[in-house]
This record gives sequence, C-alpha cells and structure tokens, in this order.
Amino acid sequence: MQIDRASGSGPAITGFSPNGYKVEAGAFRGVYRALTITPDSVEEWDAPAFDTLSPESLADLLTGDPRPEFLLLGTGATMRRPAPAFVRALEARGIGVEAMDSRAAARAWAVLRGEGRWVVGALYPL
Repeated sequence: MQIDRASGSGPAITGFSPNGYKVEAGAFRGVYRALTITPDSVEEWDAPAFDTLSPESLADLLTGDPRPEFLLLGTGATMRRPAPAFVRALEARGIGVEAMDSRAAARAWAVLRGEGRWVVGALYPL
C-alpha cells in the first residue's frame, strides 16, 4: 500500500508490504521489518515480545529532547492493548500512548507529522 506523503519534515513512512515499512525522506531510505521512528530518525527495531514491552525497551526513543507528546504504538497485524503498567509508566513521564494496529499507525504517522506534532513511534512487524 502507498501512503500519501505528509508535509512534516523527517522520515516518512510511504508504504508497507508483508516485508515491512517503506521509509523515505532525505537520508532515510529503506524497508524496515519493525521500526522506531522520530521526527529526526528511523531505526530497525528488534521488537521484544509484545507482553514484555517496557519503557526500558524504548528508552532511546522516549528520552529525546524535546520530549515526545506521545508514543504511537503499532501493535502488529491486529490491535492489542499494551499492559496497563506500561501505559501508566509512560503517562507518569508525561508521554501518552496511542496503540493501534501497525498499518493504522503507519498511516497515522503521516497525518501527525503533517500537523507538525512531535511524536515518536514503535511499530511491530506486520
């Protein structure tokens, strides 16, 4: 699937397939099976088992400056709710959590960056 490119700066998720997410923007080019993404960077992510996801497994993503408004969490092929303790831990840091299936998260990334929002994303494999 192709995703319309948003006007926000930084890496853009421009499509996805069974192989992963297609990312483009300047030096950010490639297909990522699972990824973490910020307005300034994109990285292949060795995603932990969903049930073991913790703030520590996303420490580099969550400690940036400026602090993200929220984490866009792509939970894979289907929508799953993260553990309440995970959500509470991020909210205690002033970071919200928006969980949705990974395809929806990829599309939401484009919209949010187009609005200039300072968000971060962690997308599990499709």
